[in-house]
Amino acid sequence: MQSEITWADFEKVEMLVGTIIGVNDFPEARKPAFQLTIDFGNVIGIRKTSAQITKRYAKEDLLNRQIISVVNFPKKQIGKFMSECLVLGAVGAEGDVVLLSPDFKVENGLRIG
Repeated sequence: MQSEITWADFEKVEMLVGTIIGVNDFPEARKPAFQLTIDFGNVIGIRKTSAQITKRYAKEDLLNRQIISVVNFPKKQIGKFMSECLVLGAVGAEGDVVLLSPDFKVENGLRIG
């Protein structure tokens, strides 16, 4: 059984809607991944991250797609690349990731909660 968290714990996690505005290959990654540039709107701005989502997504499928990310984790160095947020997705048994995204286009930077 998973341990329970409090509402205050949940409120600490800043999950925001952002639009992917750039996608690059990431050949230096240990597992196949893309480098993503994401627009979170006026308050947060542009952030970069890497995501192991190459099993289900082609680069052209990701451009202009809205996704959900955690934006208040510490930055993480991945090789020569600095990841500034964590894209959220459902992870299948074989490591394939299905991105979480809003059903309808919404304003970048909206908080999930």
